[in-house]
Amino acid sequence: MKRLAYIDWMRGLACLLMFQTHCYDSWLRPDLRSTQLFKWSQLGGTLPAPLFTFLAGVSFALITEKLREKGMTRNLVARQTILRGAEIFGFGLLFRLQEFLLGYKWAPWTDLLRVDILNILGLSMMMMGVLCWFASAESVSVARYRSILAALAAAAAIAMLTPPLWTSWRPKFLPWPIESYINGVHNLSEPQHWLFPIFPWSAFAFAGLAIGFLMFTEFGRRKEARFFALAGIAGVAAVALSFVFDSSSIRIYAVYDYWHSHPNFWLLRCGVLLIILSVVYAWCRWGLAQKGFSPVIQLGQTSLLVYWVHIEFVYGRFSILTKRTASFGTATLGLITIFLAMLALSMARTWFKKRRVRVLQEQPARPAAAPVESAPAT
Repeated sequence: MKRLAYIDWMRGLACLLMFQTHCYDSWLRPDLRSTQLFKWSQLGGTLPAPLFTFLAGVSFALITEKLREKGMTRNLVARQTILRGAEIFGFGLLFRLQEFLLGYKWAPWTDLLRVDILNILGLSMMMMGVLCWFASAESVSVARYRSILAALAAAAAIAMLTPPLWTSWRPKFLPWPIESYINGVHNLSEPQHWLFPIFPWSAFAFAGLAIGFLMFTEFGRRKEARFFALAGIAGVAAVALSFVFDSSSIRIYAVYDYWHSHPNFWLLRCGVLLIILSVVYAWCRWGLAQKGFSPVIQLGQTSLLVYWVHIEFVYGRFSILTKRTASFGTATLGLITIFLAMLALSMARTWFKKRRVRVLQEQPARPAAAPVESAPAT
């Protein structure tokens, strides 16, 4: 499937926001962490995880749609997509093991079971695979519309169930490593907003899944520019509705926590994601995004790799600066270094992949084996 530049650009944007958030958070001196500049940098850090999760849903829909159009059975489509989700989930476990081993002697063993972004991406992909299996039909168009409705219903259900599962309906009877996948409790007795449990994070993936299938509708294909303009308008409306609902005196939950678990906040972030999607599409189609080499698109094409590697050089044993000791100027120089290093790594990865494909294409095809002659009759 041909890569869509605006999806890679959005992933690259998520990488850039992630870099600056992590670098300033890891390296700045304690006395600088109360400044407005640091607060703005951390506000930008609220976008990468929703972006990555939302785009996982969009990409999942595009891949599923292509497989359906090729005539693959729903079992084969589910098998291929669910296995990919299981692979990402396995990467998440492997990443946690790596971080534990590199931080041996000071990293607690409970870090091995921490619910991180890769874990929830993998689980979300597996759940989306199951949903698309149930939504399958003989007609590709019917399966598409079923998938859209099912994805929207799943996203809404996850968002609506998040507040009680974080408070009054907590499944405390489960061992904390399992409960943590539901509400991010970890081993800290209370749900933690900095972790990535299914509720609410998988809701972003299902929202992206619905948008991805909508892109394949007749209107989405024939009126692509209009479709993305409407997506941006829908995003503005979602943001406005979030504030309207927040200001309402009606409360349906025992605990109202807008900024962490409430569906109104999820609606706000979905609106922001749709606005970003609309703007990035326009930038990639009519702007300068694809005029020559784009470092943002390049990072987006290898987002998993640069996420994996940069963490150790910012937070881990091999941090390029001493943690919690830097000024803004020093931390910014470190940020630039991380960006250039990750860009070089991304370019090397892309070059290696292209070279490998070229070598495989240049290899001569093996001659077909000669047919075995039947024994002469006696």
